[in-house]
Amino acid sequence: MAQGGPGFRSRKFLSSLDHCQGCRISRAFAQGLRSQIPATHHLLSDLELAIFLVLEWHNSTTDIREQFPLKLDETLILAKQAGIKHPGIHGINQTMSTDFLVNTQDSTIPKFAIQAKYAGDLQDSRTLEKLELERRYWKSKSIPWFILTEIDIPKVVFENINWLYPAQREAIDEYVLIDRLDFYNKQFIGNQNQTIIELTRKLDTAYEMEAGECLLELRQLMAHRYFTFNIFIPFRKLTASDLTVNDISLIKETKRVSNQ
Repeated sequence: MAQGGPGFRSRKFLSSLDHCQGCRISRAFAQGLRSQIPATHHLLSDLELAIFLVLEWHNSTTDIREQFPLKLDETLILAKQAGIKHPGIHGINQTMSTDFLVNTQDSTIPKFAIQAKYAGDLQDSRTLEKLELERRYWKSKSIPWFILTEIDIPKVVFENINWLYPAQREAIDEYVLIDRLDFYNKQFIGNQNQTIIELTRKLDTAYEMEAGECLLELRQLMAHRYFTFNIFIPFRKLTASDLTVNDISLIKETKRVSNQ
C-alpha cells in the first residue's frame, strides 16, 4: 500500500526485491555501502524485524532509520486540513513516527518510508486515519511511502531470514570463522550438486561430530555473510554450488575498520 491512501495497494517497493532474485547478497556491514547502518536496532514487532532484515539484506540499502519522528507542527496542520483527530494521550498531542526511513543506491527510489502493519490492523478505522496523516506527511515531502504487512513479505525470504537470524547474533571469533570458511569452501568444490543439508550431514559422520554440528557452523558462516547466496532460494534446497565464498581480504578489512 503506498501513496494512494488506505485502500490502495502498491507492490512497487517489493518489485525491487524481485529484480534482485538473480543476484547474490553482499555483506550487510561492508564499508562504503553499509557504513551508515548501525549495529544495534530497536524493533517493536516480529513484522518490523522481518521487514528490517529484508531491507538489511537488500544490496541497494545504504541507511535504515527506525521509528523516524514526524514533525509535530506539520502533522498538526495536516490533521486539521484532513479533519482527522491528531494522535494524543490525555489531551496532549503526541509525535507520530514512521517505522522505517530508508536510503538506497537506487536512483529510481533513493529514499522511501515504510510503515509496518499487520493486515488485521487495517480493518480499524482509527488506524486508517492515522495512516492517512502519515501518508499526507510523506507526500508533502515528495518521499514514497509504503505500508507493508505480513502478507507482503515473500514466504521463502521470511523463512530464510528466520533460519539465519539466530546465528547472526552469535559472537564467534573472526579467526575461527575464517578457518571454517576455508574448510567448507574446500568441501563444496567436490560436492557442487549436493544440498548443504545432505553435505553437512555426511561431514558430521565423517568427522565424528554431533548431528547437526556442521550445518550449525555453516549457518553461522552464511548469517555473517562469509558465504553469499540467493536469499530467494529456500535454505533446504540450497546446494553447494549456490554458495559463493566472499572475499576474505575484504572481510578482514571490514572487521579491522569496524573495530577501530
